[in-house]
Amino acid sequence: MRILVASDLHGSMPALRFLWQKAHDLAPDLLVLLGDLVYHGPRNPLPQGYDTMALLAEMPELETLPAPVAAVRGNCDAEVDMALLPFPMPESAWIDADGIRIFASHGHHLPANPPMPGIKPGDVVLRGHTHIPRGETLDGIHIWNPGSLALPKGGFPKSYGLYENGCFRVLDMDGNILLEHRP
Repeated sequence: MRILVASDLHGSMPALRFLWQKAHDLAPDLLVLLGDLVYHGPRNPLPQGYDTMALLAEMPELETLPAPVAAVRGNCDAEVDMALLPFPMPESAWIDADGIRIFASHGHHLPANPPMPGIKPGDVVLRGHTHIPRGETLDGIHIWNPGSLALPKGGFPKSYGLYENGCFRVLDMDGNILLEHRP
């Protein structure tokens, strides 16, 4: 199974267009969006190409991708924005990939490290929110974060995640692997 993962676009049109093209190039089985798609947030600078109206107008193009979209709500995703998106955005979602249980969440309601309510050893927590790539195992729980395609933090470049063949990788926009982690 191949899963393309992105988080924290924060209204950036270049980030959305990059993701749309990457999804067409990679033909994933699933596109997972980990929240904070439209609004830049009160503590973030405006990302390059910030244009919420254009972003919302182009979001329906994600429905033309060869893969379904699973999206979860971030702390900057307002109800009014979500009403304009072409897919639902629940608070979290469980995904089964190659027998691995993946809990997808923006992450702002989760502790950074275990224990995490409802998460068991062997599970994966796929989260965004921090804008910092992550791939590690703590107390048997695998924690994955693709970073951000619009507003990276911690000195990291803009990045996205790709899960395939049992391995989660975070890549920069040039395709360089920033980290990889296997459960």
